[in-house]
Amino acid sequence: MRAPDFWQRDGPPARLLAPLGQMFGQAGRLRRRWTVPCRAPLPVICVGNLTVGGAGKTPVALALAERLLARGERPHFVTRGYGGRARGPLRVDPARHDCALVGDEALLLAAVAPTWVARDRLAGAHAAARAGAGLVILDDGFQNPRLTPDVALLVVDGSYGFGNRRLLPAGPLREPVADGLSRATAVVRIGADRAGVDRLLPADLPCIAAELRPAPAAPALAGRRVLAFAGIARPEKVFTTLSAAGAELVGSEAFADHHRYRRAEIERLLARAAREEALLITTSKDAVRLPADLRARVTVLPIALSWRQPAALDRLLDLASRSRGITL
Repeated sequence: MRAPDFWQRDGPPARLLAPLGQMFGQAGRLRRRWTVPCRAPLPVICVGNLTVGGAGKTPVALALAERLLARGERPHFVTRGYGGRARGPLRVDPARHDCALVGDEALLLAAVAPTWVARDRLAGAHAAARAGAGLVILDDGFQNPRLTPDVALLVVDGSYGFGNRRLLPAGPLREPVADGLSRATAVVRIGADRAGVDRLLPADLPCIAAELRPAPAAPALAGRRVLAFAGIARPEKVFTTLSAAGAELVGSEAFADHHRYRRAEIERLLARAAREEALLITTSKDAVRLPADLRARVTVLPIALSWRQPAALDRLLDLASRSRGITL
């Protein structure tokens, strides 16, 4: 699905749907109240958000794993595998598994650290522990009350914030802002705060700022004609990034989040790029959903997350181990 425009402002459609949003919020509270929470046999860092898609959870999870690996630690990912049919626990093998089985995000995660797809997150954490993990990074799962994290990071897009601050379907929120913030260890804000995020945060809740930029391995884009496409929650972020990198955007096409591309769609885009004498470009997340034999003809824009306060991040990573009396 594509996020509707009215999720960004509190207009008549949002107010009309507000009663359904209140019912959605109450259902979430009852689920948390009735579920008996469990702890995994190893530390768990949960990376989640309060809105539907687009906040930057997966880039944050990848950046955490890279930092932990650099410290000599043994992180494994556990993810639901959204868009895939596997229930798991299943260890992802990018050489054998595709996005139809494990979802696009699981394939991105598996390129950095061992990754488990598990609808039952607790079972996934146990599988990771048996396979030798030192800790688990839970990609999403903040609203899943069964597995209790040792550190819970809420990711917020600084330019979007919490949208119109209403619950689904009246707005983009999975739960009320205050409820979510009360369970968070810290907030990771990506990009400058243009939506008033910081003023909504409790004074004692740490906020770590970060930025998403083209990775060092990204192709040189300054002055190049590009035709861009993306099937993510907020495709316009990709197009803005390309323009900011100096590319001449001759066209852009937005698809629904997790869109599984058909051959005809990519062949049409390739033909259009040829006519425009432009580079056809997309995201890493989109690339794993392309027909395998066409991927080499599409340029990928890799994105990297950089931390503005790496020392504060390291303190949170240390907190995960101290909570269990474990030295990672």
